[in-house]
Amino acid sequence: MTQTGIPFFFMRGGTSRGPYFRRSDLPEDQDQLARILIAAVGSGHPLNIDGIGGGNAVTTKVAMLSASDDDWADIDYFFAQVSVETQLVDFKPTCGNILSGVGPAAIEMGLMPAADGITEVKIRSVNTGARVLARVQTPSGAVRYDGTTSIDGVPGTAAPIELNFMDVAGSSTGELLPTGKPKDRIEGIDVTCIDVAMPMVIARASDFGLTGTESREALDANRDFFDRMEAVRLAAAQKMGMGDCSESVTPKFGLLAPLPHDGHILARYFMPWDTHPTMAVTGSQAMASCALTPGTIADGMMSVSDERPAKVILHHPMGEMLVVVDYDIVDGVFQHHSAGLIRTARKLAEGQLFVPSDL
Repeated sequence: MTQTGIPFFFMRGGTSRGPYFRRSDLPEDQDQLARILIAAVGSGHPLNIDGIGGGNAVTTKVAMLSASDDDWADIDYFFAQVSVETQLVDFKPTCGNILSGVGPAAIEMGLMPAADGITEVKIRSVNTGARVLARVQTPSGAVRYDGTTSIDGVPGTAAPIELNFMDVAGSSTGELLPTGKPKDRIEGIDVTCIDVAMPMVIARASDFGLTGTESREALDANRDFFDRMEAVRLAAAQKMGMGDCSESVTPKFGLLAPLPHDGHILARYFMPWDTHPTMAVTGSQAMASCALTPGTIADGMMSVSDERPAKVILHHPMGEMLVVVDYDIVDGVFQHHSAGLIRTARKLAEGQLFVPSDL
């Protein structure tokens, strides 16, 4: 079998990792593209032993970058979620953790010039149309990876990358609350269907007989919960106008539970067929917005100050994530403006990733 090499950067972005490609180095046809990404990642084996995936959905993600022709953006970011075992590729969602590495990767690839000090990279998510301003540390015109910023779920410290997400309310479905209501009862469970950076179905942990403090391992072992959750997710997707999502990772699913601290809330995020080890950047915005929106399943669960932007601290299985949400409530209606987070990234390798030539 002959093989073809594709130039790539292998990067950790936030609490995820995967290959970053130039879009021009890959085929336009999505069916052919999917076959190449499946081979590159090694999808179809629980360990992704014949590819560079890591046997978990946070390590089978792909970023594809190009210079943008958008009036606002510098870089177009096209994301693919490759499944671990089922040889499926989903081009519908985006990923905020992988997006953390887009600014550094674009500079490393020569798609974006670096300033001396901080480089602002305006990123358009091709999958959802969302706009994100990333601020990357670039002393002397080179990407800096070392620093003192730590994020839960990643060992050590690194240089901070500031992300400011704009126009993310209704980015996939067109509406902040796709069903038109802050709360729906679906399959006997109260849920909030919300679309902020990622379309999500969010429920109270207690309604599934859970506390919200469960570990990822405990949740993944609770297959009765997953079966019940999937039934709710798929029924909710229909109400959200997303159609049959049985083979799509969206909408994602989340659980919330109260904590006795102002601005803090317990959160568990699902990808959706297993538990996220930490918290998705996109999902964090939806869950924080749910906690701030009147009438949702989280109403009364968290004390909210009048401060704008509001700070919401989500407690996930490996620590905390701070989300800063700028919003207004006008006549009882939640109006989302933007959300900000701090992430880190690191270049792990660069070179050629080989796939069978017949692909």
